[in-house]
Amino acid sequence: MSNILFQNALKRISQKTPPIWFMRQAGRYHSHYQNLKEKYSFEKLCKNPELASEVACGPVNEFDFDISILFSDILFLLEGLGLPLHFNPAPIFGDFITKDNLSEYSNIDKAIEHMEFQSKAIRITREQLPNSKSLIGFVGGPWTLLRFATNKKKNLNKIEDFHFDFLKNILLPLIKKNINLQLDAGAEIVMIFDSGLNDIQSDFFKLNYLSLIEDIIKSFPNKIGYYFKGKELNDFSIIFNSSLAGIGINHTINIKDTFALYKSGFIQGNFDESKMILNQSQLIEEIKYFCEEMKSIESLEGWICSLGHGINKLTPEKNVHLFIETIRKNFS
Repeated sequence: MSNILFQNALKRISQKTPPIWFMRQAGRYHSHYQNLKEKYSFEKLCKNPELASEVACGPVNEFDFDISILFSDILFLLEGLGLPLHFNPAPIFGDFITKDNLSEYSNIDKAIEHMEFQSKAIRITREQLPNSKSLIGFVGGPWTLLRFATNKKKNLNKIEDFHFDFLKNILLPLIKKNINLQLDAGAEIVMIFDSGLNDIQSDFFKLNYLSLIEDIIKSFPNKIGYYFKGKELNDFSIIFNSSLAGIGINHTINIKDTFALYKSGFIQGNFDESKMILNQSQLIEEIKYFCEEMKSIESLEGWICSLGHGINKLTPEKNVHLFIETIRKNFS
């Protein structure tokens, strides 16, 4: 019950055709999702396991992606800690973590109980997917969640003691429990999505933050994929080891350099998602260039073809079909 192309990428087995999946592939660009959204709120679609499964399976059925991903949101972990949260459509919190209220939002066991809907959604999604398709989960990175939890989504330049306390003693164990929940339910790997890393202080990143990421990776050998945005490849050399299942990169990072540096696990990326909204003739030219660039790499072992970030909500469905069909035609 897994996609052979995905399994080969995880193991760095040579193959002509890469597996394909997109971040946010179950989302607003897709009429299947839009039809469901007319009947149900975003929260309902995420927290009702049957509906979450229907959303997750939609793009696999429509576009023949090789991999399905749990339909959920990274911020429900913070809601589980007690932070009031609703979506309209962007996330809106009713409170934020401060040094004075940290103890009020520290019940890890209660938070993970709150996430049980993800476990059920994964199990149902796995039952509904064809055996030839893979299923993965995801969590937010510690830094990403910290920025939301402290109302510093756009800027968190100064790290205070309570920030690190929240990162290390609450978020780290909670994220690990959430990963374990998803793996136990049937996710083949779990992706960590970590963005806004350009805001993090350099010394704190090197001396403190990377050790948190490494802790997660070593706790789940070969089961963690790490997508980062806001740092360069060399910044992460310490975590590029045999315990990491793979990495995801955005379109600003040179994928050829990535293959030269990272020698184990998958490399996911990294077609510029903004180009997916071009007209078809322009898109064809951009895909052609992307294929030529990829073919210039000596070995593509481990490649998972994807976008540099989440698919734009304005992307025409016909462009998604075109991209997938063209990639498979060029690498077959």
